[in-house]
Amino acid sequence: MDHPTITGRQLAAARTLAQMSQADVAEAANVSVPTLKRMEGASGAVPGMTNNVAAVVRALEAAGIAFIDGEYAGTGGPGVRLRDPS
Repeated sequence: MDHPTITGRQLAAARTLAQMSQADVAEAANVSVPTLKRMEGASGAVPGMTNNVAAVVRALEAAGIAFIDGEYAGTGGPGVRLRDPS
């Protein structure tokens, strides 16, 4: 999924689904907690520097999260899910 299309709500949902705190994700992505809070607080596309957004997405993907595009399989909107561990 393209990083500019990821929303703050997806980041927050992904973090919760991965059972990670904001501090955990911020550390894994090498960003500050206030930066992550700003990202998660966005109702639309995630604000911030592209490299920071990409780092957060990579950290969450490494924790087993898959980001779902809003156009995917008629889901009606963007979302997140756990990847199949197999």
